[in-house]
Amino acid sequence: MDLPTPQDLRERRNELGLTQSELAERADVSQPLIARIEGGDVDPRLSTLRRIVTALEEAEGGIIKARDLMNSPVVGVAPDDSVHQTKDVMDEKGYSQVPVIRDGAPQGLIGNSDIRQRPEENVGDLPVAEVMNESIATVEPDAPIDEVDAYLNHNAAVMVVEGGETIGVITEADIARTVS
Repeated sequence: MDLPTPQDLRERRNELGLTQSELAERADVSQPLIARIEGGDVDPRLSTLRRIVTALEEAEGGIIKARDLMNSPVVGVAPDDSVHQTKDVMDEKGYSQVPVIRDGAPQGLIGNSDIRQRPEENVGDLPVAEVMNESIATVEPDAPIDEVDAYLNHNAAVMVVEGGETIGVITEADIARTVS
């Protein structure tokens, strides 16, 4: 990952026609800090640099956020639902996996592969909680596409959560559809 130099930041800001004050407001930092960073007088924290770069990307109109990618409303199941009921929902909707949600909050995912991996003959009678994958990734609606994509490298789906409520779900197919 190449970090932008102070000169890169200044050039990009000028290309967008932003003043230091406008960029500072968009990035939620002070104008003197922008001036000091661009002048090479201060080495910003990574979180500050990220806010500045994100503000520049947003000014370009090129940043895609989780809210732009997510599928909503979320079709999910409860941890107490049976695997058989869940499989019916998945088949009806044409999904290979669905989120497991309790009181609006994500608890995990259950997919065809989770069901197939269970050796029990009567797996359909088990509650979802005993079969689901509890490893999930969550992001806020304003998370940039690269953050979502990084989570999808290690997770089957990413839940979009706002105020403790699951408001959307994103899969690799959603990223591919957006990029293409």
